[in-house]
Amino acid sequence: MSIVVVYESMFGNTRKIAEAIAEGLTPFGVVVTANVNDPRSGEATRFADLLVLGGPTHVHGMSRSSSREEARARTKDAAKSLALEPSSPGTGVREWMKSLDLVPALCAAFDTRVDMMQILTGAASGHIEHALTKRGSRAVVSPMSFLVSKENILPEIELARAREWGTNVGKAMETYIHH
Repeated sequence: MSIVVVYESMFGNTRKIAEAIAEGLTPFGVVVTANVNDPRSGEATRFADLLVLGGPTHVHGMSRSSSREEARARTKDAAKSLALEPSSPGTGVREWMKSLDLVPALCAAFDTRVDMMQILTGAASGHIEHALTKRGSRAVVSPMSFLVSKENILPEIELARAREWGTNVGKAMETYIHH
């Protein structure tokens, strides 16, 4: 099986979650992990059986150029100790999906969001899943959120959850493929 994990990450937490998800998926096939701004991401997706796509939650949903600009501005506040990922400038998940010619038959969506009630933060993963299924892909599991502290710290337990979720996504993918 060919599996592609594609992510958008501003400060590194979503990248770390994507990498942990990929670890959980490794027993189920060849896994390629790529940032949305990596040219390989679109090409790898073209031949994938499963696309696992995720990004940070901005303003209750997927990022926009204005929310990414706001995130960049937050790095200028020395008290926050934030640094941008080298690959963060550029497009986000929303724009990346629109650029795809072909969407894999199967998908799963995830996001990172602040550790607060979802009604207050929203969750990008549901929007990501909706956009992929609207294009004809079939979700193998429910969308998943991974939580980051208000101080932008990713707890180790979230990485363990991401690995486990990746394993569950792989098992669900096998169920869809074998039936």
